[in-house]
Amino acid sequence: MARRGRARVRTRPRPAGRTGSGRGAGAGADRAVRKPRPGVCRIVILGARRRWGRMTARATFGAELRRQRTSAGLSLTELAGRVHYSKGYLSKVETGLAAPNSTLAALCESEFGTPGALTALVPAETGKRRTRPDVRPSGLPPVTAEFTGRDAESRAVREILESDGGVCVISGMGGAGKTALAVRCAYRLEASFADGSLFLDLRGTSGEPVTPADAHDRLLRILEVPADRIPADPDDRAALFRTCLRGRSFLLVLDNAGSTGQVRPLLPAEPKCRVVITSRSRLPALDEAEHVSLGVLPSAAAAALVAVLTGATPDAARRIADRCGRLPLAIRIAAARLRAHPAWDVAELERRLADETRRLGELDDGERSLAAAFGLSVRQLEQPEARLFGLLALHPGPDFDVTAAQALGCLDAVEAERLLDRLHQAYLLTQPELGRFGFHDLVKVFAGSGVAGEDAFRRLADFSVATAERADRAMSGPRYRPEVTYPPGLPKVEFPDQDSAIAWFRAEWPNLVALCRRTGESERCWQLAFFLRGFFYLTKLWDPWIATHRWARAAAEAVGNRWAAATTAANLGIAYVDRGDLDEASQCYRQALREYREIGDRHGEATALAHAAWAEHYRGNHEQALRDLRSAADFYELTGNRRSGAITTRGVALVLTALGRPAEAARLVEETLSVFEELGLELDVVMGLNCLGWARFRAGDHPDAQSAYREAAARAEACGSTHEAARAYLGSGNVAAAQGMAEEAAAQWERADAAHPDLDPVTVGEAAARAEFR
Repeated sequence: MARRGRARVRTRPRPAGRTGSGRGAGAGADRAVRKPRPGVCRIVILGARRRWGRMTARATFGAELRRQRTSAGLSLTELAGRVHYSKGYLSKVETGLAAPNSTLAALCESEFGTPGALTALVPAETGKRRTRPDVRPSGLPPVTAEFTGRDAESRAVREILESDGGVCVISGMGGAGKTALAVRCAYRLEASFADGSLFLDLRGTSGEPVTPADAHDRLLRILEVPADRIPADPDDRAALFRTCLRGRSFLLVLDNAGSTGQVRPLLPAEPKCRVVITSRSRLPALDEAEHVSLGVLPSAAAAALVAVLTGATPDAARRIADRCGRLPLAIRIAAARLRAHPAWDVAELERRLADETRRLGELDDGERSLAAAFGLSVRQLEQPEARLFGLLALHPGPDFDVTAAQALGCLDAVEAERLLDRLHQAYLLTQPELGRFGFHDLVKVFAGSGVAGEDAFRRLADFSVATAERADRAMSGPRYRPEVTYPPGLPKVEFPDQDSAIAWFRAEWPNLVALCRRTGESERCWQLAFFLRGFFYLTKLWDPWIATHRWARAAAEAVGNRWAAATTAANLGIAYVDRGDLDEASQCYRQALREYREIGDRHGEATALAHAAWAEHYRGNHEQALRDLRSAADFYELTGNRRSGAITTRGVALVLTALGRPAEAARLVEETLSVFEELGLELDVVMGLNCLGWARFRAGDHPDAQSAYREAAARAEACGSTHEAARAYLGSGNVAAAQGMAEEAAAQWERADAAHPDLDPVTVGEAAARAEFR
């Protein structure tokens, strides 16, 4: 009780005159309590100033963070989701109640696109004396500035690391930005791991990759295990590493792994730990991991990165990004080259990157090289894989299949597929769809540098022509073809039916066009064009049809093959007629007729004459067209060429329809249909049905015309001719319009426009007739 009484007396002012000492004593005692000791006030004020300085710095950072966040249109919740800090912490930072850090500043700057603006405002660390070692190691390298275009991949990595198991492999080709993504995600998640993060470069693609034993040694030292306690035996080191992680929460970043065997011993058994692995291999054997594959940057993101680093206009940035293959490393090297040359401008950089043969050399800033990055990936390959990698660069097309790789590498199917799969795992090949492979543009340039493969390219050309001939036979049936010989041992692709042949042509025609151009002045060039003609006629791919036949005509003339030159000219004329360019077509036919007559080829002469008649028919010279077509038909009947005879007779029917004799024309077409059916010429059947529908329409026989057009439409869709399907829909619409069914006519015309828009009214009678109803 006495203590409590004394406490009360000390906490309240003593009234004057109440003590035995009198008023003066009481006043003196009061002054003694209130007067500060010397130096105390100075220390308190100094501490207040320090705290005030720190609070002011925090407030300045917080105010700028709030300003940038609101300018970006982000709520606290949205920003928290992007930088992976809690909303409450960010709120305290903005109000100055919590201290920011440099990592938060860098992440926010990246989100806002304001590099350095927040980092400069991070309050300086106080001079606190450490009393114990840092128990939360963080060996993460700095985050990459101007990081862009990886939102989906970032989300995928975070979701994997936040799930049970939590082992994520980020794989991709050299220069794709795997390490940058891994480090950025690690910074965002680091706060979730009570014991910190560990980073280790495994140098898996270098000449001296880090072994698991060396990796354990380094990680144990980071965890402050004394050197004399680290066992020499690799298995004992691994066991000690697992022991050190027991019950602890770490994020491990294992960068640049070369193989599954290199990283599996480093995976912790502790369920609270998580692992991020980056690799140029897909590491498919790492069963416990989930995988994120990193491709090139999206076009817009790549252009934005170029613009930020170089100041290029949007159009120039897009072109530079494309020439850098939309690879982050290539873009950064290009920007570094620009900075290193004050006399250059963006136009000069763009000019230097425009030359594909010099591009890899330009993408080298003295410290980083894209070619060197690709070389590290190739260094991992075995000799058979490396050999095929170089040979595949000889393929001129955008992609290829296993059989093309067989031809280039002189391999069997099993070995070719195995090597392709290995190259795909190493990100040296892309796989745009099942069974097909390709190159990134810059990787192809790298692969082809210094490759001498004349024999391999010759095998590819031989294989491609042989396969195109088999596909053309399956698709077009019994038409005249020159006798072509091939070397033994080529891979063989079989086509059991017309559909499989058309499917092969649809997949391969861009490659065949590129190959046709690359074969130059050789027999293979015109042969390839010859076997492509039927597919181009079916699909109406006029531009590649004309391009290949121009190259083929020059090649035939160069090798002195007059028959090939004449035949190529005639087939080129068909393309021009089909496209409606009648003058060019007639010029081709005149050349073909002259060549055929000089070499005495009566069959070729008849064919060129029949083709020339089509051009005259479309010009309106129907009588001349009729004479020439009948002359050709007589020759075909004399020589027993039923296919060419039926096709020519169908042409006669079209001319007769134009001359006002549609009933006679219809009877002729009906005769040809049985020939086409017997020979299995489905496209010719469809064209005959459309011709029959046209003749009956002009004869006023609307029900039978509609029946022919409907059958033509169904069979055209089945055989893949959008041109003939559109013609049939136009015809059905015309019949409906003639019968006063406006809605039905409009519906059919709309189907025609969707199938093959803008049919030429000069060469398609149904298109001209449609205009009459408008």
